[in-house]
Amino acid sequence: MRNTLLLLLTMVPILAIGQTQINPQAGITFQSLTDSPEGTEFKANIGFIVGGDIRFGDVFYLQPGAFYGRNVTATTFQATDPDGNVIAEVEDDLIRTTLKLRGMLGYKLINGDGFKLRVATGVSYDLLLGIDNSEGNIAWEMDDFKDGSFNLDLAVGLDIAFLTVEPGLSYGLTNVFEDDPLLSENDAKYVTTSLTVGIVLGGGSR
Repeated sequence: MRNTLLLLLTMVPILAIGQTQINPQAGITFQSLTDSPEGTEFKANIGFIVGGDIRFGDVFYLQPGAFYGRNVTATTFQATDPDGNVIAEVEDDLIRTTLKLRGMLGYKLINGDGFKLRVATGVSYDLLLGIDNSEGNIAWEMDDFKDGSFNLDLAVGLDIAFLTVEPGLSYGLTNVFEDDPLLSENDAKYVTTSLTVGIVLGGGSR
């Protein structure tokens, strides 16, 4: 009995390693806002994301991950006269640096030896690390924004041999702007699409 227990304890980490994959990735993001204050227009612009996740399991799997990102939103402010005519317009990029912490639950629709098609959903939290005001046309400040945003995430993954491609969507649940009377009157939330490419390291390939 003792020898059997020791054998099982020895096999547990081996089995866990066999069902664990590490996936370093890098890619692009497009981030916009769901609602714009009056006189303001937001459009998604290209940013980048780099990081990785770990998959635990085979057909069903858990997928925690962490990503460093730089998201860009093209912003236009317009000033109008009492008749509604535009008298001034200012354009700038809203550039946010974030750390995304994400937990997903996934399922492999196709689980072949060299080809896998996956879907996953879960939640994430984007911690705001900084605001880039290098262009200076619009005076964005850290205090204008919430410290972070909770999100619902959805992803579709494709694995071919050791390569992995994953388009994803992240929909914000937290209001973008801080509780400032000039900014918090709208319920703007982040909407981010992404496309990452990476490699698959480890087991769980069967």
